[in-house]
Amino acid sequence: MNDFMMLMQQVPELLWACVTILGVLVGSFLNVVIYRLPVMMEKAWKAECAECFPDANIKTDDEVFNLVLPRSRCPQCNHLIGSSENIPLVSWLFQKGCCKHCGCKISKRYPSIELLTGFMSLAVALVIPFGWPLLFALGFTWVLISLTFIDFDTMLLPDQLTLPLLWFGLIINMSGTFSGLTDAVLGAVFGYLSLWSIYWGFKLLTGKEGMGYGDFKLLAALGAWFGWQALPMIILLSSFAGAIIGIAVIATSKDKQSRPMPFGPYLAIAGWIYLVYGFELNELYYSWVL
Repeated sequence: MNDFMMLMQQVPELLWACVTILGVLVGSFLNVVIYRLPVMMEKAWKAECAECFPDANIKTDDEVFNLVLPRSRCPQCNHLIGSSENIPLVSWLFQKGCCKHCGCKISKRYPSIELLTGFMSLAVALVIPFGWPLLFALGFTWVLISLTFIDFDTMLLPDQLTLPLLWFGLIINMSGTFSGLTDAVLGAVFGYLSLWSIYWGFKLLTGKEGMGYGDFKLLAALGAWFGWQALPMIILLSSFAGAIIGIAVIATSKDKQSRPMPFGPYLAIAGWIYLVYGFELNELYYSWVL
């Protein structure tokens, strides 16, 4: 094992290949998290409401449902998906994007997320050297991918992901991995309070809610990872990404009615860009400003 670790340090191409394959495998698990975690949250909410308001006769589902059980099935024919049908990317390609049993189309989103996770993992490995910081950065990347797609689907940023991301950022920065501990604590505080202030200012002026509390927690987590100095750049990048993607969605959408758009994915995109290109972006920004 030690020889293999030394080999990956000495041969970057081997490291990049291993990280890419690992990313594709993790992407398959992220598909499960993205779909199942919101369902688990909804079931938990219903169970809590049923317990608090027994007279409401709220129906709950007692079936075990978590990230492992029940096993994945075809939504059309209820066919249990075997291990040979669940190999990331490979199974989808060999089955031509269809269920092996009934021929029902399998969404292209599943292999797309696997590919995306693989490529983003490779991008991280290209800029962060082998070691604990690379492992931390990969975990950070995978959590952001999950949060992005969950927020797009449900307008939710689960505490089950944002809060561990925040606390873990503070823990790893005790040794100054990505930022000094003091800067990380201030980053978490200012990250939360900045969006919290905007939220309440907007609500007092308009009577409407412009964003959710999950956005506050996500920006606090990004501040905990990179320090308070990163917050202006992350907010700028997220606004820029939101503007571009929002315009593209409006331009390509058949339904021109205004719909609420989640802000969390743009924060996640900005946080990941800062992870990979933060130093260069800061240098570029301050060269313009100063």
